[in-house]
Formats: sequence, structure tokens, C-alpha cells
Amino acid sequence: MKQLLSEIRNCTVCKVHLPLGPRPIIEAASNSKIILISQAPGRIVHESGIAWADQSGKKLREWLGVDEATFYNTTNFAILPMGFCYPGKAKTGDAPPRKECAPLWHDDVLSELNNVKLTLLIGSYATAYYLPGEKNNLTHKANHYQEYLPTYWPLPHPSPVNRFWRAKNPWFEKNIVPELQKKIKEILARS
Repeated sequence: MKQLLSEIRNCTVCKVHLPLGPRPIIEAASNSKIILISQAPGRIVHESGIAWADQSGKKLREWLGVDEATFYNTTNFAILPMGFCYPGKAKTGDAPPRKECAPLWHDDVLSELNNVKLTLLIGSYATAYYLPGEKNNLTHKANHYQEYLPTYWPLPHPSPVNRFWRAKNPWFEKNIVPELQKKIKEILARS
């Protein structure tokens, strides 16, 4: 796993497309229990080099019911974005993750993980990639998460840009988040 992570962190495959240059962000250990498959690092994360060290990460940790020490312990969580580098800005929020990363690296990383109990698919890019052929409606997937268990749990992205989605869908934080926290607590309690 260490060698693979080193290769990924040194990847420059799409450097010509990255406005701030490559800085692949990934965290994992062979015994990680929960995989977080998300979009791509934002500018703040790119600058710090620390996954989810921004407002999105703060909201995600709130949803999961974990503190920073628990979150950044790779025995608990593997962080595997769809795109490992900051893709730049778009009209609203960040640009989509680069399409090269997931096909190039995900299978190799996933094959090294031997203790996974749950994979959280965070946002539309992750859900579309890992649940192909499914109705590509993240609201439906988040509301019917039980259909994808025990392997996957689809979630909206916790970005501040999605605050309007959260306002329109209060059921998510009222009904789904407590169930998610319960599941996370149960998984993390196991050895």
C-alpha cells in the first residue's frame, strides 16, 4: 500500500490540465474500515495538502459524528477522491474531477484494502461512477440508501455550495444523518 500511495502522490498524468499543478490527495491503509469516495480536493485542501480540511470536511465530520482524530485515522477512513488533484473553478463551485484518476488508480487502491465494511459515495460524480445504470438522481439515492447497503451508502456532497439542496431536503439531516452516524459508530467500534 505504501508504494502505491507514493506512486499516486507523485502522479503527473494530467498536470497540463491542472491550474495549480498536481498535488494528489489520498489517504488509506490496508486495514481501513470505511472508504470515502468523493469528488476532488478543493483549492484550500490543495494548498494545505490535508484531505477534507475545509468547510466541506467540517460538515462531513458532523454528518459522520466523528472528531478530527477519528476521521484522519486511516484505520478508520480511507480517502479516495474521484480526482486526486484540484481541478480548478467552474461557473458554480469547482470544476468536475479529472476523468483520468478513478480508472487509473481506484481498482489498484481498492484491491489493497482488506477490511472494508462500508463505502460512502459522496456526491454525484462518485455515485454515477460506482452505481452506473442506476437512476442518476442523487436525491433519490440518498433517500433510498438502504437499497445500496451493505456495500455503498450514497450521500450528497457536504460543500457549502449544496446548502440550497440541504434546505430543500431537510429530511436528509433529520432522518438519514442519525442513521449514518449510528452505522459509522457501529463500524468503528469493531476491531
